[in-house]
Amino acid sequence: MKDFRMKKVYFFLTFLCFSITAFAQQTTITGKVVDASNNEALPDVEVTIENTAFTVTTDAQGNFNFDAFEVPLGEQIVRLEKQGYSQRRYPVVINEGEVLDLDILSMEVDINEENFQIGTISLSDNELSSDESTADNMSGLLQASRDVFLNAASFDFSATFFRPRGFDSENGKVLINGIEMNKMYNGRPQWSNWGGLNDAQRNQVFSMGMSANEYTFGDLAGTTNIIMRASQYREGGRVSYAASNRSYRGRVMASYNTGLLKGGWAFSFLASRRFADEGYREGTLYDANSFFASVEKQLGENHSLNLTAFYTPNRRGKSSANTQEVYDLKDTRYNSYWGYQDGEIRNSRNREIEEPVIMLNHYWDITDKTRLNTNVGYQFGKIGNSRLGYDNAPNPDPTYYQKLPSYNLANPDGPDYETAYLSLQEFQNDGQIDWQNLYETNINYGGTSRYYLYEDRNDDNQLMANTILTSDINEHITINGKLGYRKLNSKNFANMIDLLGGNGYLDIDTFNDGDAAQNNLDNPNRVIGEDDTFKYNYELDASVYSGFAQAQFKYNKIDFYLAGNVENTSYQRNGLYRNGSFPENSFGKSKELDFTTYGAKLGATYKITGRHLLDLNTAYFTDAPTLRNSFSNSRQNNLTVDNLQEEISKNIDLSYIYRSPIVKARLTGYYTLMEDATEISFFYADGIGGQGRDLSTAFVQEVLTDIDKRHIGAELGIEAQVTPTIKLKGAAAFGQYTYDNNPDLMLTSDDFDEPIDLGKSYLKDYKIAGGPQQAYQIGFEYRDPDYWWVGATSNFFSNAYVDVSPITRSSNFYSDFDGVPYNDYDPEVARGLLKQEEFDSYMLVNVVGGKSWKVDDYFIGFFATINNVFDQEYKTGGYEQGRSASYRNLVDDANNDTRVFGPKYWYGYGTTYYLNVYLRF
Repeated sequence: MKDFRMKKVYFFLTFLCFSITAFAQQTTITGKVVDASNNEALPDVEVTIENTAFTVTTDAQGNFNFDAFEVPLGEQIVRLEKQGYSQRRYPVVINEGEVLDLDILSMEVDINEENFQIGTISLSDNELSSDESTADNMSGLLQASRDVFLNAASFDFSATFFRPRGFDSENGKVLINGIEMNKMYNGRPQWSNWGGLNDAQRNQVFSMGMSANEYTFGDLAGTTNIIMRASQYREGGRVSYAASNRSYRGRVMASYNTGLLKGGWAFSFLASRRFADEGYREGTLYDANSFFASVEKQLGENHSLNLTAFYTPNRRGKSSANTQEVYDLKDTRYNSYWGYQDGEIRNSRNREIEEPVIMLNHYWDITDKTRLNTNVGYQFGKIGNSRLGYDNAPNPDPTYYQKLPSYNLANPDGPDYETAYLSLQEFQNDGQIDWQNLYETNINYGGTSRYYLYEDRNDDNQLMANTILTSDINEHITINGKLGYRKLNSKNFANMIDLLGGNGYLDIDTFNDGDAAQNNLDNPNRVIGEDDTFKYNYELDASVYSGFAQAQFKYNKIDFYLAGNVENTSYQRNGLYRNGSFPENSFGKSKELDFTTYGAKLGATYKITGRHLLDLNTAYFTDAPTLRNSFSNSRQNNLTVDNLQEEISKNIDLSYIYRSPIVKARLTGYYTLMEDATEISFFYADGIGGQGRDLSTAFVQEVLTDIDKRHIGAELGIEAQVTPTIKLKGAAAFGQYTYDNNPDLMLTSDDFDEPIDLGKSYLKDYKIAGGPQQAYQIGFEYRDPDYWWVGATSNFFSNAYVDVSPITRSSNFYSDFDGVPYNDYDPEVARGLLKQEEFDSYMLVNVVGGKSWKVDDYFIGFFATINNVFDQEYKTGGYEQGRSASYRNLVDDANNDTRVFGPKYWYGYGTTYYLNVYLRF
């Protein structure tokens, strides 16, 4: 009897166990994805069940599962996609209540795609070589995107300085190994700090706009994280040579990655050089070297330590913006910054950057579901921007307005045709800096330099640290969190480079008298030599504490996320000179500026079907003003901007996404409002009045506060794989970016006893400058099974505008010295003068192609492109000069056949080529 009862108990327990197991067993798919060439795990692979809304990505070990979804039963297709790899499709059969373990799935490198990616990064690097303010470019952020529209923006639209949704790079975040690289001074990434490291930049993760990101809260233009981790590079080496007629003429590069070795070590190295005696613009030298090393050691199964360092010293010659008169007399390649010295080209305005970066990254898999990534980075070095200085001597600039024909034709006593003709002949026959004359002038004045070459220097030391936690709470919920800290000490000063044959320079401001002429009252009338500090000398200190938390939820029909962010930012200036114009508030520390900012965002993706999705992102956040826009005249004093406040951003975008094996498309509408921004500009102005003053000319700091900007528009990207080898693609951007209010305008200057409050600058509804606001593309690609490919695109651009001058839209424009409007002021004439210039629309045709061969274990290939095939001439940007600041000055200037102080423009490149040849082993 006892045995019978025991048998019943055993039977019951066995039945219960089987029942629990059967009940707990979930219908799902699991697997691991590896590189077919070396069996190394592939992270960030998109794994999709075709014709469903179910997509997951592989983790750092290449593993994936569909636990979060109720996967469909029966015969299905599992698709694997990753940038640089050939798409793979696996037919499977899913049975209810079973775990379908696909075990190891391999992906092969797509030689054509790899070739294309190499070319895209190289071209972006080439275009980003200009640091002019209007050439601020977004293409570097977009390289990692597989989105059809953003690929067009990165590759084809970037030459026009097109900005998706009208944002510039300070609205986007660039991270390297999870560490933010945007400069604290102006909020922009300093692209040159990792320029030339193309092969080391191929592992990138891009999150679009304000969408969810596990590393940071993000920003309006999106976030790119460049992964420079030794174990994440595919084993092998590459040598390449590139030739171009753009920013540089040649580039040689070599890199090698060991992959993960048996002892848990991984090593990666890269060296490259880019060079040009002269780029597409006249006199623009290019001299850049790049070095990169990364070492990683796995410490057991759960820890890994990675050390990455890169150093990219580079020196580049700048090019000038010019008036239309100058371009008409020369051509669109003309650059006024250079001249011949002893038969060699010498540019007076070079930008030299030497800022090494070292970072240490610790990766800890606390459990199978929780990971902690801790990063420390340190950046140091210098940035120098050289220029010619002159005191008690004529302006050496060959485009100085008094040297051009228009000045003599605008003579108040009547046109001086003879002098105008002589200046025309001199400018057309030469029109460059006369270095020999500068040396002779200094020698003739007894060796005291009237002309000199100096640089505006920034020597930054920045510490960056953060810790990032990611935890998969269950199959549906993932939590991300980050704590971060950044601290900057920036030394800013003028450094004497060359006395140009002189034996000393008297460090005073010749535009002032008495004590006001002393740049440093504590060391007056100092005679300085080469490599001495002079003019100005101060430090900027900044620190940022930040916290970020995010929750992501994934379900069958909807994915959504919630995120919050808080930061505390502080700034302080420390003057090292007691300036004669500001003896009471230039030396020592300024008051400390402190800002507490916060943000929240949420978004969702609703899966209508497997092919149709709706994606929504919304955000509200505040930012501290940048260091650059916090001190009105940091070179001379400690004065901070009045009514300085946090900047507010509000954003919403809604996308319809269609995905099928043949067609991929995205249509997005967006609305962004940016409020309470601050901008500071520096220029020489004529016609300053309206304040009961008798001084009409001065070098001023134009401080614009409480600026609101509105960005509204739509973007479309679509591609169709019409045959296995032919792909058609199209993209369109329709935007309207305008000032949304009339901001406040104030002028400061060492010529004023007090700042001048000009009230409102009437900018509402003026267009925001910065590339075309509308862009359209249609193109095709042909990819042959024998590893060659060719493509072409036609790109149309319109609605680009000149940057308007705020001071001419203020009361200063129509007020006389007594504050009363001019008695000859004509509103109709004024409206015509103040109408914003719209640039002509244009079309650019680009052709691209490549070929690859596999010889034993070697891959040989080339990538080539011709941009602007038909040599279309077009303006990429420009700005109104604030020189004619009053109605009467502007009327007089506009009445000339050729304006003396007309807008200055940048022109785009004509026909250019780029060729890259490589060997991979």
